[in-house]
Amino acid sequence: MRVAVFCCFLLVSVLGQAQNQNTLSKPYQESEIILKTTVGDINGTLLLPAQNQAVPVALLISGSGPTDRNGNNPAMTNNSLKLLAEELAANGIATVRYDKRGIGKSVVPNFQESNLRFETYISDATVWLKMLQKDKRFTKVAVIGHSEGSLIGLEAAATTQPYAFVSIAGAAQTADSLILGQVATQPEVVKNEVSTILAQLKQGKEVTQFSPYLAPLFRSSVQPYIISWLKYSPQAAIAKIKGKVLIIQGTTDLQITASQAKQLAKAKPGAQLLLIDNMNHVLKNVPADQQANIAAYNNPSLPLASELAPAIVKFLR
Repeated sequence: MRVAVFCCFLLVSVLGQAQNQNTLSKPYQESEIILKTTVGDINGTLLLPAQNQAVPVALLISGSGPTDRNGNNPAMTNNSLKLLAEELAANGIATVRYDKRGIGKSVVPNFQESNLRFETYISDATVWLKMLQKDKRFTKVAVIGHSEGSLIGLEAAATTQPYAFVSIAGAAQTADSLILGQVATQPEVVKNEVSTILAQLKQGKEVTQFSPYLAPLFRSSVQPYIISWLKYSPQAAIAKIKGKVLIIQGTTDLQITASQAKQLAKAKPGAQLLLIDNMNHVLKNVPADQQANIAAYNNPSLPLASELAPAIVKFLR
């Protein structure tokens, strides 16, 4: 698989009509939407409000790892992005959410993790945005990026310039700073080894020797992706956005702190900052209790934090 071809010769098709749904119970239509590329299909879901007029649309971009269009991965099911998309559609804002390349239904033929680059995700998001901007069903296009999806969306938005950008639990620091922060409570020997590895990766050099317990983080197949990821700065990216910006952060997020959100807002004068009390990283309302917080990662029946969707609807309108 060649990363360079991701931007070229891309065709978009929408498959099927809205599935048989009771529009009295669901004020939107749901259909599959596929981005067809020369190296495989990127699969997504379109929620279109049941209105006989053009509406705004938001492209939802999921977070890191094997997180799918719904906000789930093999280790957790919380339906965070699915629930958010449904609330937005119920309030007149169409959404497209998709499985990023190599994830969920977007596993392309002969896909190998070693060929993945951060630019891969940026390119795909860019093409999604260009397609939506040409679609006459939509009055305007926004981006909603969650976690790592915030940085992916920022870089894609820098070239497509959507009318609005929403960052949810997006980091302000570069990837190496984030990783070092995550191991800050580990023994000194671990912190030193991680720091040494990151310094070498930042120079574009892959690492062949490291402790076995660090293999899940620095396995050889993922190192090219990390090297590409380290090049990007969220604060530099958000400064290039011309449209309006909303930065949302939960106060009980175990992965991204409120200080990160404040740094990100500072890098974009005029950006709106919203801190939601008791919202965790998967957008659920949880107390400041670590056990309850982690349990919410695997509880799809737990509703979204009540302030989240109304704030986004108000901002996008």
